[in-house]
Amino acid sequence: MTRGKNVVFTLLFLMFCISACSPKQVSNLNSGEITVTVSILPQKYFINRIGGEKIHVNVMVGPGESPHTYEPKAQQMTDLSNSSVYFKIGVEFEEAWMDRITSANPDMQIVDLSKEITHIPTASFSHESTKTFGDQIVHEQEENEHQHNDQTDAHIWTSPQNGILIAQQIYLSLAELDPENEPFYQQNLNGLLADINNLQRQIQSALMENGADKFLVFHPAWGYFSKEFGLEQIVVEVGGTEPSARELAAVISEAQKAGIHVIFAQPEFSTQTAEYIAEEINGSVILISPLAENWLENLSLIAEEIAAAN
Repeated sequence: MTRGKNVVFTLLFLMFCISACSPKQVSNLNSGEITVTVSILPQKYFINRIGGEKIHVNVMVGPGESPHTYEPKAQQMTDLSNSSVYFKIGVEFEEAWMDRITSANPDMQIVDLSKEITHIPTASFSHESTKTFGDQIVHEQEENEHQHNDQTDAHIWTSPQNGILIAQQIYLSLAELDPENEPFYQQNLNGLLADINNLQRQIQSALMENGADKFLVFHPAWGYFSKEFGLEQIVVEVGGTEPSARELAAVISEAQKAGIHVIFAQPEFSTQTAEYIAEEINGSVILISPLAENWLENLSLIAEEIAAAN
């Protein structure tokens, strides 16, 4: 093939690509349905509430999967070409994959839903131990490699107050992308914010009524929830690392002293260690997941479980 024919072939190929890709973006807007992609299922809840039938949502991390260990599938990377927006939220897999996600669709807008939120450190292992020297009992803080932690907690959506900020950011993004339907998005946002305000009151009432002040959890996913409602989250696993024998003994001792008989674990992780702890504290394991799709219902359920466990 001559050089001239090569040039013509290349131009025809580029024209084909443009004609094949462009109508997708236009048809989304013309049909009233815009395609967006999110990292986790709770984000889908927010977008469905605000965007309604005008928005189609792709979710990267599906049911039963963990954003800590997730790797996108080839088809998901291909499907990104249809998305107008990617709503990131700060979960672990985004750090490793965001460059490849953006390169899959350079025209796709990236919106960071965590940018307005004040981040808190990931819960660190910190339990009191007791040592005896002669007749003197000394209480000291255990020092180990987990206690000094400069990582921030990625589970920002577990707080209703943060949910308000997430919802507002989604509304602003959709209104900018599709200004013709801004009143529709605003009305839906108002309804969602009213529900979140009711949720905050219900959770506060449930926790106060039962005197809940601390709870035992395997994976430290509830830091923002705890901070908002004045709870202490006693954690077992830190930084994806199972506790050592000494750490495990300290957790069990603290739970026994606090009269805790429930350990909360996630269905996305092994429950073997949680079940062992439950036996030692003469209690039970309850499965709760921060990744449930129905965000509002899930936080209400979690509050009820924590209140009932105290």
